[in-house]
Amino acid sequence: MFSRPSLCGTVGKFCRCSTSATGKTTVAAATVPTARHYHEVVGDIICPSQVRGIDHIRDPRLNKGLAFTLEERQTLGIHGLQPARFKTQEEQLQLCKIAVNRYTEPLNKYLYLSDLYDRNERLFFRFLSENIEDLMPIVYTPTVGLACQRFGLIYRRPHGLFITYNDRGHIFDVMKNWPEPNVRAICVTDGERILGLGDLGACGMGIPVGKLALYTALAGIKPHQCLPIVVDVGTNNIDLLEDPLYVGLRQKRVVGREYDDFIDEFMEAVVQRYGQNTLIQFEDFGNHNAFRFLDKYRNTYCTFNDDIQGTASVAVAGLYASKRITGKSFKDYTFLFAGAGEAAIGIADLTVKAMVQDGVPIEEAYNRIYMVDIDGLLTKSRKVGNLDGHKINYAKDINPMSDLAEIVATIKPSVLIGASAAAGIFTPEILRTMADNNERPVVFALSNPTSKAECTAEDAYKHTDARVIFSSGSPFPPVQIGDKTFYPGQGNNAYIFPGVGLGVICTGTHHIPDEMFLIAAQELANFVEPSDIERGSLYPPLSSIRNVSMNIAVGVTKCAYDRGLASTYPEPQDKRKWLENQLYNFNYESSMPASWVWPRMPYIKTREESPLIAAIK
Repeated sequence: MFSRPSLCGTVGKFCRCSTSATGKTTVAAATVPTARHYHEVVGDIICPSQVRGIDHIRDPRLNKGLAFTLEERQTLGIHGLQPARFKTQEEQLQLCKIAVNRYTEPLNKYLYLSDLYDRNERLFFRFLSENIEDLMPIVYTPTVGLACQRFGLIYRRPHGLFITYNDRGHIFDVMKNWPEPNVRAICVTDGERILGLGDLGACGMGIPVGKLALYTALAGIKPHQCLPIVVDVGTNNIDLLEDPLYVGLRQKRVVGREYDDFIDEFMEAVVQRYGQNTLIQFEDFGNHNAFRFLDKYRNTYCTFNDDIQGTASVAVAGLYASKRITGKSFKDYTFLFAGAGEAAIGIADLTVKAMVQDGVPIEEAYNRIYMVDIDGLLTKSRKVGNLDGHKINYAKDINPMSDLAEIVATIKPSVLIGASAAAGIFTPEILRTMADNNERPVVFALSNPTSKAECTAEDAYKHTDARVIFSSGSPFPPVQIGDKTFYPGQGNNAYIFPGVGLGVICTGTHHIPDEMFLIAAQELANFVEPSDIERGSLYPPLSSIRNVSMNIAVGVTKCAYDRGLASTYPEPQDKRKWLENQLYNFNYESSMPASWVWPRMPYIKTREESPLIAAIK
C-alpha cells in the first residue's frame, strides 16, 4: 500500500509526515513557507514570489475565472486547470445576471451572491455596483434580514470576526487573527436590534457584512480595508437559545458594567491593532446602548452610529427635497415622530440642526418637533413611560395623549415620520387626517424590513388622494392612482454612509461631527432632479448612488480639513481627483508579473585577474 504524505503546518515551516504500511510515522522538517490558504493575499501590494500559480484561482482577490488569458495560464502554471474557453469580464457579468435571475426566492439570490463573493471578488463588486437597483434589496434590506434569521443554516465561510464575551482580556489577540493588516473601516454590531427583527445575537453578522459590501460597491472603498465584526455577548432571544442551529454563545446577554468594560476593551483593541483613525461604525445596537456609546466615544474615537446619524441624514435629505414641492421652509413645518428610539431621535436632532442653519432659533426648532413612544406623546406631565436620555428634549408641556389618531388630529403635523417598527400604525384614518390638514402632507414610513413599515406606499397615496409626499425605509413597488404612476423613493442609508466613510477614511479624520451628516443630507438633496420629484421620489435613482457618494465624500473632505479633523497631509487641492485616485478598481488587472528591459551595459576593459595569494601579499 502506498504511503500518503500529509502536511502539518507550523509558522514558517511544515513537516512532511508519511505513514508506512506498519503504521510507523516518520517526520522530516522542511523550511518551506507554509502554503497559502483562503484570503491570505492581503493589502494592495502583492509579492509575486509569495503567490503560487494555483493561488490565483483559489483566492477570490486574485481569481478571474475563465478571464485568465492563455499567456497568464501558462506563465502562472494553471494551464489545464480550467477549460479551454476564454471569457471577458463583460461576458462573465452576463452569466451572473442569468444565474441570479434563475432563482425566484430572494434568499437563494443572496446565497448565490455570497458564493460569488467567496470565489471572485472583483466580479462580485462590479456586478453589484452596476446592478445596484436590482441587487441592493438582496445584499441589504430587506433580504439581509431574512439572511440573518437563517444565518445558522446558511453560514459557509468567514467574512468577518466573531469576538465573544469569553474572549475578554484577549480581544486584541482575536483581532490579530484577521489576516489583513490595513483595515480602515470596521462595522460592528452586538446583534441586539437587527433591523426591526429584534435580538438575533451572533446571527446579526449579515448586517455588517452587507454594509461593508456597499462601502465598496457604492463608494469604491477597497474591500480589504473593511472588517465586519460581531461582538457576541449572548442573546435574550429564547427561540435562538433553543435553536440547535444557532451559532453564537448560548447564554443570556451580558449587561451592566461587565458589558461596558467589554466594549471599552474592544474599542481599545481596534486602536491598538489598526490605529486611532480607524473608522468604527456602530450598527443595530439596542436603543439603550446606542446613544450611550455614541455620546461616550464620539470625541475619543473615529466613530458614528448609522442607525442614528445615517438614518437622520437620509431622512433630512428627504425633508430638504420636500420643500421644493411644498414651497415651504422648515420654520413652517410641524413634525410628529411615531417612535422615539435611536432612529427617531437621530432624525429629530439633525432636523433641529438643519432648522438652526436655516435661521430658526434652537428653542423654536425643538418646539416644532413632537414625538410619540410606546406610552404615547412625550409630555412633561405624563404618568407612564420614561423621558430618559435625549427624549427629554422633545417633551412638551401639554396634556398627555396615547392614541396616535388623536395626537395627529390635535397636533396637526405637516410632516409625519414613522420610525417605530410597528407595522400599519399609519392607518387610513390617520392618513386622511394628514390630507385634510395639509395640501401636500409629508409622510415617511421608515421602518424596515418592509413587513415593519408604518404603512405601504399604496395606502399612503390611496388615502391622501395621491397628494402625499411619501418616502419609505424599504422598497415598495410603483403605485398606480388613476392615470398616474408613482415611484416612491426609498430613504435608504446607503445614500449616505458609503460617501461619509470614503471621505473619513481618505482624510484620516479624527472624529466625525454631526455637521458631516448635515453636509451629506444637503449633497443628496441637491442631487434630486425635477424628474425624480415628478415621478414621486424624494431621492435620485439608486443607480446614481456612486455619484452621490463621491459628492458627499468631497463635502466631508472639505469639512475635515476646514475643521482641522483630517490627519492626511498635505491637503489636496483637487479633492475630487484625489479621492478618485484612491478608489477600488472593479476591473480585472493583469496577473502577469511586471517585466522590463535593462539597457546594455557599456564595455569597460577589466584588469587581469590576480591569484588570491598574490593579492594578499
